[in-house]
Formats: sequence, structure tokens, C-alpha cells
Amino acid sequence: MGGAGAPEWLIREDAGEPVLVALYLRQVLGIRSPDELPHLRGIPPRTHARSEQAHPSPVPLELVEGFDTLMALPAEGAEELHEAVVPHAAEARAFAQSAHARYRRDASSGTGTAYRAYASAIAEHERQVGRRAHSFELNVQVLPLAQRGVWWIGSLTVAVTDGLRGDVAAFDAAIHPIIADLA
Repeated sequence: MGGAGAPEWLIREDAGEPVLVALYLRQVLGIRSPDELPHLRGIPPRTHARSEQAHPSPVPLELVEGFDTLMALPAEGAEELHEAVVPHAAEARAFAQSAHARYRRDASSGTGTAYRAYASAIAEHERQVGRRAHSFELNVQVLPLAQRGVWWIGSLTVAVTDGLRGDVAAFDAAIHPIIADLA
């Protein structure tokens, strides 16, 4: 982080249960979008794809039974999707809780290493461009994906494979283009 008047950067890292539940359901329901994002490790992919479901809802959303506050669907017009996800609620929540706990355990064992990893990439970027990094915000989801890499999954959010995140040298090389794009 920068000092007074200096550019500031904010990086949040997590293995969020809502993201894990969404990816679990994406996989067991056979939804392939986004195509470039790999499957989760250890969850068999379903081969038959469903119609596109990711659209803004013009109606109010309701929480889906069995998912606590992790999932909401449109109150009207999503009956097919609702029927498809409810049978997977217990398994999706268990998978998300387990993966989230594993991330927390791994993250807590390396006190300060998350900050140092990003600070190193930012410092390298500043050396390469010859100026301070611009202020930016980045959310990083550390996920148990089957393929190693980094993918944009939102305007300020990337998904990083847990295996890549644990490899300091490879992670530094992989996150540098993201930092360069933002800073």
C-alpha cells in the first residue's frame, strides 16, 4: 500500500464459498460458460450442456432452499434451473466448505506471504515501467481448478489455480501481466 498522496493498491484474496458453489453447479449441470475456465478438480464433469442461463434478472431474486445465502435465483422464470440445482445443494455446499477451509488453512500457514507475493510483482512492474504503480483494486479467487493458470472472471476479479498460487516463482510470473494491466 502507498503512503499519503501516493498511489494505493488493494488486493483481496480468497476461495469464496459462493464462487465455489457456482463453479460446482456449473460443472455438475453441464454448463460450459465461460468456455476458457477449466473444470474443478475431483468433480466429474457432466457431458450434456444446458441452454445459456447467465442473464440479468428482470424480476426479484429468491434464496434457493438448501444453499443458505450462497445462491439466489429469479423468483419467476427459472423453474427449470431451480429444479436442476436443488438436488446438488448438500454436495455443492460441502465441496465449497471443504475447499474454502483448505484455502484458509494453507493461507494461514504462510503468514505474510500473500502480501509479499503481490508486492514483489508490483515492485517488478514499477522497475520495468520506471514509475510508481497506479492505484488499483484486484480480487483473487484461489480455486481448485484442473488446469493450472490465471483467468479473468470479472472486471476486477481473477481466478488462480491453488497449485499455481502455491508455486512462488510461477505465480509471480503469472500474476505480473495482470498487475501490469491494472497498474
